[in-house]
This record gives sequence, C-alpha cells and structure tokens, in this order.
Amino acid sequence: MLLRKMPKFYFVLVGLLILTLVFQERFFLDMLVMTFIWGAVASAWNITGGFAGQFSLGHAGFLGIGAYTSSILYVNFGISPWVGMLIGGLIAAGLAFLISMLCLRLKGPFFTLATIAFAELIFISATQLRGITQGSMGLSIPYEPGFANLIFEETKTYAILTFVFMVIVYFISSYIKRSKMGYYLTAIKEDHDAAESLGIDIRKLKTTSTCISAFLTAIGGTLLANYLLFIEPQNVLELQISIQIAMIAIVGGMNSPAGPIVGSMLLTPLEIILRGYATQIAGLHLLCFGLILILVVLFKPNGLVDGLRMPKIFKGNIRRGGNPNEKNIKVS
Repeated sequence: MLLRKMPKFYFVLVGLLILTLVFQERFFLDMLVMTFIWGAVASAWNITGGFAGQFSLGHAGFLGIGAYTSSILYVNFGISPWVGMLIGGLIAAGLAFLISMLCLRLKGPFFTLATIAFAELIFISATQLRGITQGSMGLSIPYEPGFANLIFEETKTYAILTFVFMVIVYFISSYIKRSKMGYYLTAIKEDHDAAESLGIDIRKLKTTSTCISAFLTAIGGTLLANYLLFIEPQNVLELQISIQIAMIAIVGGMNSPAGPIVGSMLLTPLEIILRGYATQIAGLHLLCFGLILILVVLFKPNGLVDGLRMPKIFKGNIRRGGNPNEKNIKVS
C-alpha cells in the first residue's frame, strides 16, 4: 500500500542512486555526475522559468558567479569551497534581486532579452578582468584532494554528492510547487493582470522565486567548477549554456518538479555520446537536440515527465465498479 502511494518519480530517483553505487567505470560515472548537475541547475531554473513563467536565458550568469566566486576565494585566499559556494550563492541572489527590481514590469520576450543582456555582461566582465578571473586563459583549481577542499580522488564521490544536491533541489522545487507560493506563481504565469487584481504581491513573489533560483544555480556552479577543476568564460558563462538549461526543463516538463531531471536524464548523456562524433559530423548533438525539441513540442507539450502519470483516456468521472467500455461513463 505504501509503495502504491509513492510518486512514480521516487522510483526513478532510487534507480539513479542504485546506478551511482553500482557503476565503477569512470565514463559512466562522469555521465551521471553531469546528468545530476544539469538536472539540479535546470530544476533551479524551473522555479522561476517554469512555475512563474519568467523565461530566463541568463542563468549561465548565476552559474558562472557561483563557479568563479568559490574558485577565486579558494585559489587566492584558501577559503574552503563549502564556504565559497554559500558566498557565491548570496552574491547571485543579490544580483537576482537587483535584476528583478529593474526588470519587474518586463514580460515575455522583453524579460528574456534583459536576462540575456545580464548574462553577456557577466561574460564580458569575466573575460576582461584578467587580474581576477585570468580572462580567456581560464582559472585552474589546484588538485588537492580533501573534503574541506571539495575535491575528491574518486569520481563516485562526486556522483553521490551531486545526486544529493539534485535531490535537495528537487524537494525544494516540489515544496514550492505545492505551497501557497507555488499556486500564486502559477496564477501569475497564467494571467498576470488577474493575479494582480486579486491582491497577489507579484513583486515579492517574482523576486523571491528568482533569488531562490539564482542561489541554487550558483551552488551548482561551484560543484561544476570543483569537478572540472578548470573554468573559463566559455564553459560556464556562454549563452549556449543558458539555452541548454532552459531546454532541459522544457523537454522534461516545466510544470513539474521532476521534469528538469527527466530532461537531463535524456539530453545530458545524449550530448556526451554525440560529442564523440564531433570530428565526423560537427554540431550533430545540436541537430539532435533541435529534433527532440520539435517532437516534444508537437507530441508532448507538457514534457516527457507526463509519461510518468496515468493517461487520461476519458474526460469525465467513471463510476465505481463500472466498466470503462460500457455506458456508465459520466462525461462532464
């Protein structure tokens, strides 16, 4: 009875945990680490982009802030990345608050363009401030394994850590979705003017959701930086990264907390595999991503996560004890 009441997605999480503990080959563990990181970051994006309808293409800026802040503090001042990730998250949340205040009245494509401008500003700053970020040469993190340094010898340790982070973000997202805040965000997304006329504090809700999303995204940036041990503007701040984050959530399903993780489970391994053919067919992964996006929009507009629910064959209520094939179906 207990298993029947559990959401189906919990079994997916258990399956991912088993794979993490069972796999020994570094290639598959690396694939899991990247899947968990992008699943968590896309879930963080979904709090504002999916629930509130604020379609942002600037989340690479928050990712880069988290990556650079923790890395600079560790390399230059010896501050543990565990502390640096919190500082980076707070900086990202502060910038998100500022952006929300400046762009609050922007809607649709205008808000999206504003977030792109923000991400490009961070990208240019990271490129030009060579004395701090090393510019286009990139910033290397010394390989000094240790828990305090957030650097580990075994890839499996990274896989477990990133899995835990992804689950935490998932439960935060689920809590927000099912809370009063989540219902208000949905109302704002569906009809901004109607929500405002009902007395919903739109300014506070949009700002809060954006700050939470930015904070979690920045933490994901720290984990990514300490896994790669090398960051540069191109691998944490490019516009393509923001597009990738949003696409993972769209393909998986923006209306569900589980959607971004499902999307990452499909797109992240596919990207890693297809990049291996880059020398033969350049941009093959981008072509496949485009085809997947078209198919999802046409046939699964609610995302792939919709397949985890029971299909609604009939519209209406079926009487208890009745046969769906007989005439005891009451159509509402």
